[in-house]
Amino acid sequence: MRIIAGSHRGIALAALGKGDAGAHLRPTADRVRESLFSALMGGRYGDPIEGAHVLDLFAGTGALGLEALSRGAARVTTVDDGRVAGRLIRENIAKMRVADRVTHLKCDATRLPAATEPASLVFLDPPYGKGLGGRALASALAQGWIAPGALIVWEESAPQPAPEGFDPLDTRRYGDTHVTLLERSQISQVG
Repeated sequence: MRIIAGSHRGIALAALGKGDAGAHLRPTADRVRESLFSALMGGRYGDPIEGAHVLDLFAGTGALGLEALSRGAARVTTVDDGRVAGRLIRENIAKMRVADRVTHLKCDATRLPAATEPASLVFLDPPYGKGLGGRALASALAQGWIAPGALIVWEESAPQPAPEGFDPLDTRRYGDTHVTLLERSQISQVG
């Protein structure tokens, strides 16, 4: 695994091999990441990366958030409560020398603390088929982590329906990975 493009292009990220099934880690393959970022930066969504605050839920190695940082995001918050994931994220932050722009929260992505600043771009890559993605999005929304109009990039084993408070934009398939693109509704909901 490596950073595909941007200011840190070519930096090799900490190796995990084919993943860590026990820790539910399965890094997004370089080719999938490259296709995904090409789609995001292809103009249809403006430039969701430049200057963004990125929230990387179920971050694993942190590769998605760190790729966004390399491509112009202002800062990244990674969230993963796994011991192995925490070690890999710390190693990757050190390799890229971006500790001043990345915060790692070691907590359950479905039980987030209150945000200090909402994110405009959210990567959501939960363990497949466990129903955790919707719960993590609900927690992030309730705790103020997702700005109105934020772009959500949700990886799963199947396309995902848009939860309440989000509008569907697109779905894409990369082998066994389905990516659902959502936007947080601009209309504030009183509840």
